[in-house]
Amino acid sequence: MPDGKGRSRVAVQAVNCPNCGATTAVRTFGHAVNVVCQSCHSILDAKDPGVTILQKFKKAMVVEPLIPLGTRGTIPGVSHPFEAVGFQVRQISVDGVAYQWREYLLFNPYHGFRYITEYGGHWNVVATLRSLPDGDHMPGNSGIRTYQGQHYRHFQSATATTVFVLGEFPWQVRVGDQAVVVDYVAPPRLLSAEVTADKEVNWSLGQYTKWTDIWTGLSVPGQPPVVEGVFANQPSPYQGVSGRMWRQAALLMLLAAIVWVVHLATARQQQAFRQALVYNPRSTQDASLVTPVFELDGRATAVEVETASNLANQWMDVGYALINNDTGQTFEFAQGLSAYKGVEDGEAWTEGSPVGSVTLPSVPAGRYFLRVEPEAERSGKPVSYTVTVVRDVATPVWFLGALILIALPPLMTSFRAAKFEGRRWQESDHATGKSSDDKKDDDDE
Repeated sequence: MPDGKGRSRVAVQAVNCPNCGATTAVRTFGHAVNVVCQSCHSILDAKDPGVTILQKFKKAMVVEPLIPLGTRGTIPGVSHPFEAVGFQVRQISVDGVAYQWREYLLFNPYHGFRYITEYGGHWNVVATLRSLPDGDHMPGNSGIRTYQGQHYRHFQSATATTVFVLGEFPWQVRVGDQAVVVDYVAPPRLLSAEVTADKEVNWSLGQYTKWTDIWTGLSVPGQPPVVEGVFANQPSPYQGVSGRMWRQAALLMLLAAIVWVVHLATARQQQAFRQALVYNPRSTQDASLVTPVFELDGRATAVEVETASNLANQWMDVGYALINNDTGQTFEFAQGLSAYKGVEDGEAWTEGSPVGSVTLPSVPAGRYFLRVEPEAERSGKPVSYTVTVVRDVATPVWFLGALILIALPPLMTSFRAAKFEGRRWQESDHATGKSSDDKKDDDDE
């Protein structure tokens, strides 16, 4: 009967199970090779007019598909409606532990078959390729494969075993069937090859899909499994974000550098005070002193206090307090100096410096004086030193702080992106410290 558009409707037919007598609908009758009895789970030959039993199960492991067979609706990336006609559970075994994933076969009489796979709450919509990837048609256990200009990196190879089937399939399928599955990834895509025992190779391309899109398009009841871990072709939430943040950070750093250059060019480097002093460590008198009052005019600026001495094979520490003569506001700091030299094994060496400086980042204008408290080894010789105060100096503190603050967000994002990718590849054949036999099926669909 035509469907109103000149096309014949595809009738749903049925077969009777020779094992239990139950009737099983066949929705892809012209394509079906296997049909699984929905009552006793015996696998039937749909191509045999007498419906031969290919595999009989009296105690079948029952797995309830999340997408019930007969469900109709749309799937992401395809506007035409499809119907769920088949379901199978596949697994690999690692160190005696079985890891399983589920595959749903969907059919449209005019557009063929599609697949939906699920492992640990991760979903992919999969289509069989009509053309082969570049290179040898046989997959390998390493390297890169290219398909339609996109490079895919080898992720994992494993032997998959079918452990449960339900519905109908356009190929011979039995519980216990095995195939080598080889996956290559370029998130959000997964390029997969299945190699059967007779070396037949089938290539497919999967697209990572949000469960909400599948649930909405197919009107699936209930809730999906909880998402576990990072899947092979799961797109990174940081993809493209790190690069964009680094580009923005580079522009901000350039702006900060321009401001820094302007700051360097406009800093007056004005000497406000200078006094030569002598400190005798052997003296029993109090060595602390107070300088005359000097003026720091203009706006609040960075102030540098330099201590230059004639130290020779000795050290000296100087405690300073810059005190506002009118308000009493005090800036306390210290300067440690040491200068040593000698000859060892015929080679001269030096250590330390007799000159040092401390920069106070922001000192308001006003009338100030310094309280100076020198200290050195009691047996040391007298030290001559000069104290110089320079106002409105260029200080890199704010510039360095700005660079750190600008770089911190992209650094954190890059770290998280690397951690996400590390979790992805830790489940692959190429994980650091992982042997070639240490495999899971997280990524074998």
